[in-house]
Amino acid sequence: MKRIIIIILGVGLLVGLGIYTSQLISKKGTSDENLAAFNFDIKDTASVDKIIITEPNGMEMTLLRSGTTWTDEKGQCVQSAQVFNILDALYNVRFKGYIPENGVKLVINRMATIGIKVQYFQHGDWSKTWYIGGSTSDHHGTFMLVESEEAGKSDLPVIAEIKGLKGIIEPRFFADSRRWQCSGIFAYQMSEIAEVNVKFPDRKDRNFEVRKIKDDYLVKFGGKYLTSLDTNMVYRYLLNYKRINFENPNFELTNKQIDSLKKTKPFCELNLRTVKNEKKKLRMFRIQATSTGESEVDDFGDKATYDVNKFWCELPNGEIVKCQYFVFNPIIMGHIYFNPNRYATKPQG
Repeated sequence: MKRIIIIILGVGLLVGLGIYTSQLISKKGTSDENLAAFNFDIKDTASVDKIIITEPNGMEMTLLRSGTTWTDEKGQCVQSAQVFNILDALYNVRFKGYIPENGVKLVINRMATIGIKVQYFQHGDWSKTWYIGGSTSDHHGTFMLVESEEAGKSDLPVIAEIKGLKGIIEPRFFADSRRWQCSGIFAYQMSEIAEVNVKFPDRKDRNFEVRKIKDDYLVKFGGKYLTSLDTNMVYRYLLNYKRINFENPNFELTNKQIDSLKKTKPFCELNLRTVKNEKKKLRMFRIQATSTGESEVDDFGDKATYDVNKFWCELPNGEIVKCQYFVFNPIIMGHIYFNPNRYATKPQG
């Protein structure tokens, strides 16, 4: 009898422990789901209308939504693909795992020194902030900490990942405005252009001008007007202005070097006027070639002591960017479109 009682008590104890353990696990799961440490995502990304990215050096970038368009604080265009990368991370981010106890202190210290802060706003109000502190050793996770309006700030960082992606989150977030700016210089339809004037200070024989007069065009090449003009060639030339982009912002020249560059003579100057009388001016400067021991030849067939692939360009706002001849040649090499042998001394009509 005593033995049976002991067995019954033992079974009861095991059952009780099982129930207690089950409850603990259930409570832990419920608690974890509500912890701030897990709530990184915002599923309604369409409601996100402001993002502020702050780097450890204090550099800050603000992105603003207006309808379906994103701009910076000054209303300037930003690259939509890069905004999409952020919103994609915001939607698909998820908890991956805990940081080993012996590594928590190191991660917190890293966050304090190299961490990136990202603030999200929904419908104009702050909603959530990420603190991004670098990647795991296998580069399949990112150390992150989150603060939200409803749950406050999590006490400890955890490892997060983007669903369906083996990689780190951090490269999507940067505050250097140069990396955000749109690269477009011209995006005009042919009908929007009233006049284009291209000048080569050292080669005036290459200068040309295209001007719209009512429904017709007048072309001047090398200082003289063309008497016989193939209008189709004018159309082909003006169609190039649909999309002219620079390659890269300036990551190389210092302010002093930029000032010096602007004081030198440009190899080409382009002035454009639209039918609404908007004016844009570009000044283009050679880049000194790196010595290779071989003579370079430019697109005119001349020997070149400069980089024949890229040049510096001063935009209408004074900014210096790097451009490719391949992109610009169709709008600065007039002889491609206009036969310079058909001249008149004055405009016709």
